[in-house]
Amino acid sequence: MRAVIAEDSVLLRIGLVKVVEAAGFEVAAAVGDAEALLAAVEEHRPDTVVVDVRMPPGFTDEGVRAALMIRQQWPDVSVLLLSQYVEERYAADLLAAHNRGIGYLLKERVSDVEEFVAALRRVAAGGTALDPEVVSQLLLRRRSDPLDRLTPREREVLGLMAEGRSNAGIAEALVVSDSAVAKHINSIFTKLDLPPADGDHRRVLAVLRFLSSA
Repeated sequence: MRAVIAEDSVLLRIGLVKVVEAAGFEVAAAVGDAEALLAAVEEHRPDTVVVDVRMPPGFTDEGVRAALMIRQQWPDVSVLLLSQYVEERYAADLLAAHNRGIGYLLKERVSDVEEFVAALRRVAAGGTALDPEVVSQLLLRRRSDPLDRLTPREREVLGLMAEGRSNAGIAEALVVSDSAVAKHINSIFTKLDLPPADGDHRRVLAVLRFLSSA
């Protein structure tokens, strides 16, 4: 697996390179701004990119805009966004347009190498990885929509689904059985009006349901 890293902080960029390489990825390029990121992706065609949300020159949403361009031009490239603060709008923007190979983590998660590497591998494999703080804030903003039908436990399950956890991972976090998790998830699908349908990934659609209106 090949990766490109975009982070304007030199020290953090060096650290990310070491962590990503130790996780078994080949780092094809490590750059400091969005323009260089796009050029590196075009040149190296990596499997995944790790992108800072705010980069030069404006330090606003350059990383997000570059990530959206990458997914439009090279849809097979997975994207893991890193942010200093919770900016759920950016996660929602990216997830509303794409439903696989997407992650959004706070930079403080990088210090937990095991957690960061697990998220990176999940995203690179086509899954999703959302920071618990982002998920928490998004859930708090949901009011007049089908999510109001969910019980508190179902909301917990949906939040863990949004973090990218498997049924087994949700069961472990909530200290319940796998079958209990499966029942909660089926109930979530029903309450969110997500019947079985060919070609639809209901798990992803359930997550997108509350992210898309952020």
